[in-house]
Amino acid sequence: MGNFYKATKRYYALVLLILIADILSVVVSYVLALLVRFDFRYFDIPQLYRDNILILVPCAAVTTIAVYYVFRLYHSIWRFASLAEVYRTMLAYFVLSLMMFAEIRISFLNIPRSCLFIAIILNMIFCLGIRFSYRVVKGSPIHLFENNDEEVNERDNVMIIGAGHAARELLTDLKLVKSYRVRVLVDDNRTTWGRYLQGIKIGGGRDDIVALCKKYDIDRIIYAIPSAPVEDRREILNICKETGCKLQTVPGLLQIVSGEVSISKLRDVNLEDLLERDEVKVNNSEIFSSIKDKVCMVTGGGGSIGSELCRQIAAADPKQLIIFDIYENNAYQIEQELKRAYPQLDVQALIGSVRNTSRIRGVLKEYRPDIIFHAAAHKHVPLMEKSPNEAVKNNVMGTYKTALAAANYGVKRFVMISTDKAVNPTSLMGATKRICEMIIQMMDRKYPDTVFSAVRFGNVLGSNGSVIPLFKQQIAEGGPVTVTDKNMVRYFMTVPEAVSLVLQASYYAKGGEIFVLDMGKPVKIDDMARNLIKLSGLKPDEDIKIVYTGLRPGEKMYEEILMDEEGKQKTANNMIYIGRPIDMNDELFAAQLDELDAASKKNDANIKQLVAKVVDTYHPEKESSPA
Repeated sequence: MGNFYKATKRYYALVLLILIADILSVVVSYVLALLVRFDFRYFDIPQLYRDNILILVPCAAVTTIAVYYVFRLYHSIWRFASLAEVYRTMLAYFVLSLMMFAEIRISFLNIPRSCLFIAIILNMIFCLGIRFSYRVVKGSPIHLFENNDEEVNERDNVMIIGAGHAARELLTDLKLVKSYRVRVLVDDNRTTWGRYLQGIKIGGGRDDIVALCKKYDIDRIIYAIPSAPVEDRREILNICKETGCKLQTVPGLLQIVSGEVSISKLRDVNLEDLLERDEVKVNNSEIFSSIKDKVCMVTGGGGSIGSELCRQIAAADPKQLIIFDIYENNAYQIEQELKRAYPQLDVQALIGSVRNTSRIRGVLKEYRPDIIFHAAAHKHVPLMEKSPNEAVKNNVMGTYKTALAAANYGVKRFVMISTDKAVNPTSLMGATKRICEMIIQMMDRKYPDTVFSAVRFGNVLGSNGSVIPLFKQQIAEGGPVTVTDKNMVRYFMTVPEAVSLVLQASYYAKGGEIFVLDMGKPVKIDDMARNLIKLSGLKPDEDIKIVYTGLRPGEKMYEEILMDEEGKQKTANNMIYIGRPIDMNDELFAAQLDELDAASKKNDANIKQLVAKVVDTYHPEKESSPA
């Protein structure tokens, strides 16, 4: 609060100072104009003119201040002034000229017209000079107001990638920040090399980044080309991360258009910016049309995938959105977020477990959802190895009970979120998700009035329990960063991308499909760890050690997206494929589900073996090998 009052006092003190300067400029302008008219020969000026100028100056001062106020010349933030403020000042002086000539005409003051014209021109020059003087001094490379050598030495030397509109806006803002000093610009347009933008030299292109960082002792690199293709952005950022500098980037193109480029809008470059994968594109009109005016329900709606499903569904204007989760804090948080973002949305947060048959049936009976997105599941591989009965209760039986209730209460579409760990699973968690996929295909055959489908994808960056937050925490603590194996690879996608494709796949569903998302190229976990260290401005193995801990129970060295016998069928979206259903005996499978249900309730020690009878590619007795 004290800072607020100090800032307010400084603001009014500055306005008062400008007001006094404006009054003095009016006096000086009219006196100087009269002297100019008579070639600076004071005693040649007729006494009548001298007397009249003394009467005119106070009137001119009052009129000028009034016009300035009307045209908001005391309201603009002049350190960010641009041509818009200049145009407004010129318009103010056009009006002021008319008023001053009218005042002289009405008051019958005898003043040479040329004198009045010169005075108005001089006053306009003084007006702009007063207002731009602060910006000129603050933006000066000699930094007149910076007497603290320690502060100057502590400033970051900055390189800006780009020399377009975003870079210009950013340069204007950065010149007012004491902790930043822009040393050089980089742009791939060769015609700009060696030229200057706002006094800062454009030193070269992307191939010169490393050399320029050494030459100018750069501490921080800011990427400021929001409209660049994804491939160029990725390549440039990969070059930048090898410099050991702190990396930041401007907002996206839509925010640039909205005029939101500023130092406060910068964000750190993250792993998502370095993913070697084409940009995910979905047909929003298709998705929105399939959800608009429908009652949608998301189980596990408070989780990382579930909450993003809720956000994107809310944007499609559903009739009602039901968030179903066993964790009350998560459900409450996403419910409040959506109520703030979409005040008209009918959103209901309900607490309950998919393992509770009566609760699931009660919710579906009361709310009658048209579409259910089933994201509730236990997903941590090592934890499920230690608690296999809980994995069966929650993943397998929770999915079966929810799907059965959906069929009985007229749900039109049921979409289950699966994982690539369900393919040839080596973990109990992966095996339970494979059984869930089999449940979806069995239910689709038994209940044709409901369209059942599943969507399978790999690891999601930033999701709860993902490896990235762990790496970031370990880096913040000074290391070491723990990596399972140097050669382990995984597929990765961002949460919003994965959810967008899930919604698109749900639109394509005809019944029984297992949709597979194209995750791009697999990424080495070791490379991710090293990139995260570099993005933090540190050096792997020097500043932060990397320790290899070995495979944990149930983990694979490589993940697969499809089983060989599933094949791969294209859809209208080239990032979504369909795996062909595998033949199975529904009666036998239903009996196996009953057996699993009974065994899990008894906490049977042999539950993994029972799961293996259902999923013949799962072999719990065999240890995971790094081969």
